Amino acid sequence: MDLVSLVLADSRFPGGGHVHSGGLEESVARGLVTSVRDLPAFLSGRLRAAGEPAAVFAAAAAHAAARGVHSGHWKLLDAELDARTPSRAQRDASRAQGRGTARAGRAAWPSPVLDELLAATPRPHHPIILGALTGIAGGRPVDAARTAGYLAVSGPASAAVRLLGLDPFAVNAIVAGLSGAVAAVAEQAAAHAGADPQDLPAPSAPALDLLAESHVRQHKKEVRLFAS
Repeated sequence: MDLVSLVLADSRFPGGGHVHSGGLEESVARGLVTSVRDLPAFLSGRLRAAGEPAAVFAAAAAHAAARGVHSGHWKLLDAELDARTPSRAQRDASRAQGRGTARAGRAAWPSPVLDELLAATPRPHHPIILGALTGIAGGRPVDAARTAGYLAVSGPASAAVRLLGLDPFAVNAIVAGLSGAVAAVAEQAAAHAGADPQDLPAPSAPALDLLAESHVRQHKKEVRLFAS
């Protein structure tokens, strides 16, 4: 993994990921995740349901950024990910993180490619800006995919420590145990990096969609720790 991937995956990167639990807060509220024993299954499922599509589009964006594509391609890539995200709450969360990442990325890696992307889609989905920044900085599609896969599990894992007071060492061990699965997701995603955006695969995540919509409704009634 190159330096840009490490920076983007760092919890200190000011992209706004720390305010999103990836469905973990709603799962805790519903009693679906109550202890460290429940976390491996949740994180593994989230990697497959949310991490895979994020990795696919991050890899495609890294490939596109390296080629210096025109604005129409960025619009199409963003629209295709939008179409694969049926939950409005999920779309809003992705774009919120994307906007934060874009602001931080523009300061760290200024580029005409980034300017064109943001002119075409001012509030890009998070995987797209994540991948674009990786490509702009010289990273490979597989690096972008690996970062997206890692963030799909590291964010909820961090949220679990805050929500349930879990042992951070035990939680970190669970995340480390997913390294092989994250790598496999990244390799598979990178294989599609050069495909037409309309042909990019994206597994569905209906349970996460429902959790996201429920979280938004509850957030309007009571204060929640996370935005999603």
